[in-house]
Amino acid sequence: LYVADAQGFFEEVGLDVELIAPANPNDPPKLVAAKKAEVAISYQPQLHLQVDQGLPLVRIGTLVATPLNCIVVLADSDINQISDLKGRKVGYSVAGFEDALLASVLEENGLTIDEVTLINVNFSLSPALMSKQVDAVIGAYRNFEINQMDIHGVPGRAFYLEEEGIPAYDELIIVAHQDNVADPRMRKFIDALERGVQYMINHPELAWENFISYDRQLDDELNRRAWRDTLPRFALRPGAIDRARYERFAKFLLDRQLIGEIPPLNQYAIELE
Repeated sequence: LYVADAQGFFEEVGLDVELIAPANPNDPPKLVAAKKAEVAISYQPQLHLQVDQGLPLVRIGTLVATPLNCIVVLADSDINQISDLKGRKVGYSVAGFEDALLASVLEENGLTIDEVTLINVNFSLSPALMSKQVDAVIGAYRNFEINQMDIHGVPGRAFYLEEEGIPAYDELIIVAHQDNVADPRMRKFIDALERGVQYMINHPELAWENFISYDRQLDDELNRRAWRDTLPRFALRPGAIDRARYERFAKFLLDRQLIGEIPPLNQYAIELE
């Protein structure tokens, strides 16, 4: 979004876009639901849960088209497969969702959630693991925590959820209020976003300069590494949707009793005309 803005792609389609960093990362979709913002960055898993709670949100685009969430252990740990987590301490941050993901992964590997000790580390995932307060963490981002640990000289190793029985999903998406999806500005926004992604892929160093020009404090080793590792995960066609993929993930959430029902897909995830 910053790159598309810096390159003038929004302006070229007649949009005046103000990018606002929220105080709380959970706020953006709620602001859209309250019609205090036109669009927001959110997460596909969060979208399913919030739609189930009655929020009038619709996915209109995808930013990052693969999961980033993973289970991380120390690189020199003797945990070489998920079944090795038996009897170990696992740190997490988001109660209800991450422990449900973990339960599914464990069951896929012949364990139950009762065979590990869950510890809420309050978003302090890397420090809890590096200090050996826990043996593993779930909810770590493969483009962030792994790099953070390496920079601190305590390398980590990841187990990828989509390789452990969790259906693949879009990590970062663009959501709008269901009343606004027919607004022609929405399609223009997604088209400009696509140009921004294409520019990033073609000119990664110039795009990085665009990004850090908004806040020079972003220019550090961790963000540089995260940028490098995130680039190949951006959706090259942000407006496109894989309907079967969304329906598979919704069924997974229903089976795990994280949502009460599965609404028709076009009520909460669409491809704009």
